[in-house]
Amino acid sequence: MENTEFCEVVVTADDAGWLAGFTRTLVEERLAACGHSVQQIRSIYRLQGQVHDEPEARVALHTRRSLVPAIVARAGELHPYDVPCVLALAVVDGNPAYLEWLAAETREA
Repeated sequence: MENTEFCEVVVTADDAGWLAGFTRTLVEERLAACGHSVQQIRSIYRLQGQVHDEPEARVALHTRRSLVPAIVARAGELHPYDVPCVLALAVVDGNPAYLEWLAAETREA
């Protein structure tokens, strides 16, 4: 099993409860093995010509890189934002036992 087959997917939303439910859906659908959430972050971004400074929540999902397109699709279906933040960050190495667990808890693409 190559370490490069895994990634962390970051998703943000303005409602921590909604994001927890979305994370649970992805775990139940085996698109992610788990999600580590931070209920309060501060997002500063430009949208439609204006700079915004808003509270949001963030989750870091642990999954297979091959499942990222399915996660992006589910976010497109379920996320309240028109353009949700969904970013995949490569895992370059890790605890082999954890990576084996991650593979066992997620489905093949």
